[in-house]
Amino acid sequence: MKLLVVGSVAFDAIETPFGKTDKILGGAATYIGIASSILNVESGIVSVIGGDFPQADLDMLTARGVNIEGIEIVKEGKTFFWSGKYHNDLNSRDTLVTEVNVLENFDPKIPESMQDAEILLLGNLHPGVQLSVLERMKNRPKLVILDTMNFWMDSAWDTLMQMIAKTDVITINDEEARQLSGEYSLVKAAKKIHEMGPEFVIIKKGEHGALLFHDGKIFAIPALPLEEVFDPTGAGDTFAGGFAAYLAKKEDFSFETMKSALIVGSAMASFTVEKFGTEKLQEVTESEMIARIKNFKDLTTFEVEV
Repeated sequence: MKLLVVGSVAFDAIETPFGKTDKILGGAATYIGIASSILNVESGIVSVIGGDFPQADLDMLTARGVNIEGIEIVKEGKTFFWSGKYHNDLNSRDTLVTEVNVLENFDPKIPESMQDAEILLLGNLHPGVQLSVLERMKNRPKLVILDTMNFWMDSAWDTLMQMIAKTDVITINDEEARQLSGEYSLVKAAKKIHEMGPEFVIIKKGEHGALLFHDGKIFAIPALPLEEVFDPTGAGDTFAGGFAAYLAKKEDFSFETMKSALIVGSAMASFTVEKFGTEKLQEVTESEMIARIKNFKDLTTFEVEV
């Protein structure tokens, strides 16, 4: 199955307790595209960049089998740029700089080669832009996965509700789930969000793992304990990319397959945090990926007599 990704291809500058970077490759669609390539899934990116974006980074995506026909280049414009500083716990951060640049007038154009994508992963963008992508596809994809954030809940509520109603799977963090639903209990929150439209609700809990809700059933996974965590930037996007790519590879959207996809997404995200930006993710081999998934299995498998 083909995976169509709509989101940012960008620059980040990151500071953590373990070091700092100048401008490096970032953006939700970038992480998702690289994650899908590890599983050898055919994917394409729809995004916009400026004339300042390095050709070498586009070549890297192409070399990994990512279709970049949908990445518009505004030669006279500048690429989206974000800079942030993480606190000691790496769970909280301060945004230092946000330069929207060419993303401000992003008008997504879906190439003919990706019009038949069976899975659509909508990265964290204005819900109006996300809706326009759905409207521009000749046929509705078999699975629509949505990522969003509290900023859109504050600034574009009505449009966001329209988008959520057309979504099959929504992925948000625990704070966002509580704001979206008005419920503190994540079980109650997921139930309310389910009533808004999505058949599957994924609530990410950072270093505490993730929860999958569907039709009264709940599946919970931990995050893999790591010796070293350098940079959590892009971990959530990598998680979504691994999740969606696994579903594309299996060509199955059942609850049981999504449980496995959650493990694959978490395993991929655990690689991302080990170095700055996309550096570690670009180095990961399929065998390393399999070994890490086995680590997850060892971590969560047990027998108990009752």
